[in-house]
Amino acid sequence: MEIPYTVHKRADTGLYNAKLGIWLFLASEVMLFGGLFSAYVLLRVGAGEGTWPHGWLDVRLGTINTILLALSAITTLLAWAALKVKEFGKFKFYHACTMLLALSFLGIKSYEYYDKFHHYEIKLNNGTIADGHFVEQSKDFDLVKKTGTFTIHGHIVERHAELMDMRSDEAKKAVHEEHVIAAADIKHMENYSPRHNTFTAIYFTMSGLHALHILGGTLVIFYLWGPGSKMWKTDPERFTNRIEVSGLFWHFVDLVWVFLFPVLYLT
Repeated sequence: MEIPYTVHKRADTGLYNAKLGIWLFLASEVMLFGGLFSAYVLLRVGAGEGTWPHGWLDVRLGTINTILLALSAITTLLAWAALKVKEFGKFKFYHACTMLLALSFLGIKSYEYYDKFHHYEIKLNNGTIADGHFVEQSKDFDLVKKTGTFTIHGHIVERHAELMDMRSDEAKKAVHEEHVIAAADIKHMENYSPRHNTFTAIYFTMSGLHALHILGGTLVIFYLWGPGSKMWKTDPERFTNRIEVSGLFWHFVDLVWVFLFPVLYLT
């Protein structure tokens, strides 16, 4: 039994079914991310003066990831175009490039997450705040128990407000070096995980959901590049349509990042 409108366009919509389906799906995705962007705006506007962080994310890494996704948008388009002109070998090459670029993006994002989970804000009994990363020996909890001290690479500030804007002249002049801190002097210690404050919560939520979309899209592309590419021999036009549909999803997640990057990294 032949499934209708997998290749030919419907008379009522002017689209084949898969393309109509992906546009409806992307409409729901717009509402999903639209709600999150709206939440970000409301949280940002409602934050008290001096309570919203600035400069907590590495703009250089965000810029590299933006370039990677922009290049992947080009390669996935070229993969589809290669099939339109019956050049299957070029399709395989361009889709392989898309996967490598996507995995590079996820690798950088994983590093950013790792850095945040190992970055600590430590409130001391004397009222000052130590901010930085544990050095390697302080990750050995048996050694920490024995010595009763932690060693971080970072800086110590007098006021919490000094940590909120890392783009300020004061923050840029701060000297980051190793500090030995006695466990008995620690009043409270917390890493920069989602529970740290409102910004980290919305950052991990929005960028994490986007990263899951990148991962899901990469898996689909891998299937179409690998075992799914057998359809090219039996039904090349339908296979080309599948590549177009997956490309539409990929362009959507690229577009979401175009908005995420300035909102999270530049404001």
